[in-house]
Amino acid sequence: MITFPKSLLEGYKAFATQRLPDEQSRYRELSVKGQSPEVMVIGCCDSRVSPEVIFDVGPGELFVVRNIANLVPTYQPDENAHGVSAALEYAVTVLKVKHIVVLGHAQCGGIRAFVDKIEPLTPGDFIGKWMQMFIKPGEVVEQRDHETMAQFVERIEKAAVFRSLENLMTFPFVRKAVENGQMQLHGAYFGVAEGTLFVLDKATKEFKKANGE
Repeated sequence: MITFPKSLLEGYKAFATQRLPDEQSRYRELSVKGQSPEVMVIGCCDSRVSPEVIFDVGPGELFVVRNIANLVPTYQPDENAHGVSAALEYAVTVLKVKHIVVLGHAQCGGIRAFVDKIEPLTPGDFIGKWMQMFIKPGEVVEQRDHETMAQFVERIEKAAVFRSLENLMTFPFVRKAVENGQMQLHGAYFGVAEGTLFVLDKATKEFKKANGE
């Protein structure tokens, strides 16, 4: 017998009796007027890193796409299906978001799998193929002599944010919006253990602790 997860039913009950009454008018307005979020977040599938929780937002405030290791592929207008690219196209050309945030995080399983060069989990090796987009042809990513493994993994986790920001600019409609001053790109990194958010300083190219102001 197939049963719907009890924890989800209990969660919905709590939502329907506690939060929904406060949000009902907003949901009704969103159903009539549609969504118009100003921010798109590209995050990881990791269950510990929910953008809606981290940024404490309500319905209609964020347009979110999540995948393994918060990666953005390069612009590839071919015949294949592209989930992230489709989400980007909609966010930028239809919703006209003003900001895109690439949200990386600590203890990322996708990055760790890449670093450890794990064997394929299935014949399709979907994770392995997905993570390869992180590397440019001929590029070598290695642990430095002075780095611990934890430091190496963190460096690669943050490098994934930089690579995704770089790849975003290969999309003509993204580049146009950025160059016209209609949209900004941002990088961020979430420390899971402490719940600390770090925001990329574009001038120094360093992740600095967010002060919440």
